[in-house]
Amino acid sequence: MRRFEQTYEDWIQANISKEEKSRRRERLEKGLGHGSVEFLRSVWYPAVGNFNHLYPEWEVRDFNNGYRYLDFAYMPGGAKGGIEIQGYGPHARDLDVRRFKDLCNRHCLLALDGWVFLPLAFPSIQDEPKLCQQLILTFIGKFVSTDVPSQLTWLEAETMRLARRLLRPFAPLELARHLRISDRHARRILHALVDMQLLYVASGRERIRTYKLKV
Repeated sequence: MRRFEQTYEDWIQANISKEEKSRRRERLEKGLGHGSVEFLRSVWYPAVGNFNHLYPEWEVRDFNNGYRYLDFAYMPGGAKGGIEIQGYGPHARDLDVRRFKDLCNRHCLLALDGWVFLPLAFPSIQDEPKLCQQLILTFIGKFVSTDVPSQLTWLEAETMRLARRLLRPFAPLELARHLRISDRHARRILHALVDMQLLYVASGRERIRTYKLKV
């Protein structure tokens, strides 16, 4: 918990420091809403382990040359992924016709501007965090390139492709079965990829149990 709190605080302050006087800076300084923070705490951080390429309160233009704000933008390598936390009250039960039309127009704008949009219901974040974590990993997978560095060996390259398909921690034995090699050989490949900072250790200290893709 303490690790999340410190990482979260550093990430928020880094986003604020990159903004000069702007509406986005004002929104960040007020703090994220309860639903957004709970999403980060229960879903994003446990699944991903960092906030790389994730930007809160991201500003986008609307049809009338004004501004709207996404709860989160995920933009690795210039990609456009938008995440919105949908509270049941304001987004469903209390939605009148005008706000419903505005919400649909908002989604249209994002789609036409090339955004991949992922709405998550706050009740699902509370009741089904594991399901939401899997949705986030699948969402991230849409932006992970299938290309691998040219200097990798065939076995290293295939390990990276497996890691990108799984987008979850995996064990050396799982890799060994996939590549049809020994467990010891699989561990050597994984250690090499960690040294190259392409994978990281997900669990285990004296004896590493699982590895995960860096995203």
